[in-house]
Amino acid sequence: MNKKILTAIIMFAAIGAHAQNNTDWANIKRYEAANSNIQPPAAGEKRIIYMGDSITDFWISNDSTFFKSKGYIDRGISGQTTGQMLVRFREDVIKLQPAVVVILCGINDVAQNNGPSKIEDVMGNIASMAELAKAHHIKVVLSSLTPAHDFPWKPAIDPVPSIKVLNKMIKDYADKNGLIYLDYFNALVDDRRGMPKSLSNDGVHPNLAGYKIMEPLAEKAIAAALKKK
Repeated sequence: MNKKILTAIIMFAAIGAHAQNNTDWANIKRYEAANSNIQPPAAGEKRIIYMGDSITDFWISNDSTFFKSKGYIDRGISGQTTGQMLVRFREDVIKLQPAVVVILCGINDVAQNNGPSKIEDVMGNIASMAELAKAHHIKVVLSSLTPAHDFPWKPAIDPVPSIKVLNKMIKDYADKNGLIYLDYFNALVDDRRGMPKSLSNDGVHPNLAGYKIMEPLAEKAIAAALKKK
């Protein structure tokens, strides 16, 4: 996917999200039909859900085989902030009864997609998702934010400092609460604290090469989460 096409997709997603804000701010309807067709897990099934924003949303279109071959469920929605994800967490995660949820979010909060947010509030939303999952006996993998040196759609924002702070907060929370921390950041970062062109067409969203680096890291984290009691 070239940079112009990807930028256009992001812009149209943002326009669509803005248009539905008054009726479905969290875009719960995005997966409503798909969720209704998912049966409860079979005996012995270890269902895995990837919960996230555009980085998760675009993952399945970049490498659908990864999801199909593992039976993973993708519940990413482009442009979403942690607040929106928290609102739809019950519908898109808890009701599907996964064994593990892999949460990847926060970059759109840094980009101020829904306006400025305190980093502490963003972390609070992430913690709330983790605590909801734990309350329903779902193992949690908390992912770092992926690197970004700048945002094509928000050029005035410098994301580097906020990403650094939020990643530390996520890791500290995971360590304190016995959760698995999945470090995508250090696997993808370049010397500018962004993503190199070889791994991303726009500096924010991984391309197939980027996802191929993320996939074994995710699988290792899921395996570790499943071993936890």
